[in-house]
Amino acid sequence: MPVAIRPLTDEAKPAWDSFVDQHEKGTFFHRADWSSVLSKAFRHTALYAYAERDGAITGILPLMHVKTALFGNSLISSPFCVYGGPLCADAESESALEAYVDGALERSGADSVEYRLRDEPAGAQQGWDRKDDLYVTFRKPIERDEAANLNAIPRKQRAMVRKGMQRGLQSKADLDVSTLHKIYAESVRNLGTPVFSRRYFQLLSDVFRDRMDVVTVLDGDRAVASVLNFYDRGEVIPYYGGGTALARELAANDFMYWEVMRRAAPRGCTSFDFGRSKVGTGAYAFKKNWGFSPAPIYHRFKLKNGAKIPDHNPLNPKYRMLIAGWKRLPLPIANRLGPFIVRGVG
Repeated sequence: MPVAIRPLTDEAKPAWDSFVDQHEKGTFFHRADWSSVLSKAFRHTALYAYAERDGAITGILPLMHVKTALFGNSLISSPFCVYGGPLCADAESESALEAYVDGALERSGADSVEYRLRDEPAGAQQGWDRKDDLYVTFRKPIERDEAANLNAIPRKQRAMVRKGMQRGLQSKADLDVSTLHKIYAESVRNLGTPVFSRRYFQLLSDVFRDRMDVVTVLDGDRAVASVLNFYDRGEVIPYYGGGTALARELAANDFMYWEVMRRAAPRGCTSFDFGRSKVGTGAYAFKKNWGFSPAPIYHRFKLKNGAKIPDHNPLNPKYRMLIAGWKRLPLPIANRLGPFIVRGVG
């Protein structure tokens, strides 16, 4: 039977997710519900499509059209996610989805298509540019035994975790995205980064509540650090997190990620995904200090004639003055302006 390309519908979501779960390269960020979350949170157009043969899904492609005045016009798989790109069962499905992308690029008027691949693709993709030094990811196995996980943390970083313990810090796990957003907003403002809307965090909680939690660190009854975590196929993925100004003094961020790991192991998690970071940033150094080894995220770009690979990362010199100025904004102003800006970063 020939392969047909169909748009994702609500009715097709269970079959889509089943295909992702069974595919060896499937990730949490390939799941179908991201299409509705990203559409509602950022008002981008979902172009999710799947290949079908004889009534069965044989390939999927999560794809969003991200277009803003500040950051340009791109098709991304997947924006605001670490990983993306197509998953296919055979070469015919892969070719059909690539033809779909070519058509989407033409119809949308976008300048580029971007794939974010956790696993290096086999062979060269004709007509695609590659850039494998944009971001790295950090993943590491974890054990069921708490002492083994603690002892696996390098000595200096383990000392920071113990500092939080000795300070008497405690943690709780729930779905309190309001506390998370308040702490996260302060944290990213201090880094010079626009904040997401609280609505986005609430959408994540509404849609993925069975696959996520929020771990919050308490100094007495005061919340000082918080992180949103996803759980998928035996892996915990701490994703959006931050700390108050007091958190560094208390080693609360160090304690927080230990608490995520400690809580994840009894849930059956055997892997810890620390997410992506840019080489040369503080986040990169922090994750290496935990004993995680960086692995490249394989970025592939299809560009229209004359277009350049988008470069929206925080180390881009053209954003230096914007970042410096953002750090000085009063928090209420940063919180109001941030969601309008960050929706185009992807």
